[in-house]
Amino acid sequence: MRLYIIRHADPDYPNNTITPGGHLEAQALAKRLDSHGLDLIYSSPLPRAHITAQYTADLLHKPVQIEEWAAELGWKIEQDPYTRLSAWDLPGELFRAEASNYGQETWHETPVIEKLALREKFDLIKQHGDEFLARHGYERDGGLYRRIKPNRDKVALFCHNGLGLAWFAHLLEIPLPLIWSGFWMPPSSVTTILFDERSEEFAIPRCIGFGDVSHLYAAGLAVQPRGIITNFD
Repeated sequence: MRLYIIRHADPDYPNNTITPGGHLEAQALAKRLDSHGLDLIYSSPLPRAHITAQYTADLLHKPVQIEEWAAELGWKIEQDPYTRLSAWDLPGELFRAEASNYGQETWHETPVIEKLALREKFDLIKQHGDEFLARHGYERDGGLYRRIKPNRDKVALFCHNGLGLAWFAHLLEIPLPLIWSGFWMPPSSVTTILFDERSEEFAIPRCIGFGDVSHLYAAGLAVQPRGIITNFD
């Protein structure tokens, strides 16, 4: 199976939709995904993701199936100096300065993360994501996915930067703060995960493309820095 984790197009957060430029991004993305021949299209329930997905669904004549668990994460910091900042937008030095963040069992011990009880919240994302994959023939077994049935489908999930990064961290067994401090999913970007079936028993998630925005360059559209706080230009 190929799993496409796709961030919604350029958001208009105040109006709970996407910007005029975001509609152009979604159209360019749909043309690109049409060439992939998607089998299944899923979306977060939030309008900015669903609207983005609908352009692809209309072009491919396929329905959009809503996954409630794929909504954006409400993990906001409520303490100075980071008030109202999303957890994944915290300065990277908070994570990389702490050796505990490099372990799967200790990453949550950074004080600002610990106060948010993010380990418990992340466990829910892992649970829902694994339930989704089990429906497609891959059952989590420790850090592996056991093949329950052969699957050659191409599956797209339209979601969000925070949710997408969290699920990516789980799939690749990388401590979450290292993903937060080192990766970013641009609006309308495509991250591709191949469930690499090198044996009859297991499939291992392998990233074969992260945050790809080639469709924007092909359409002459600029990459918008939503989620990048400073010095993007």
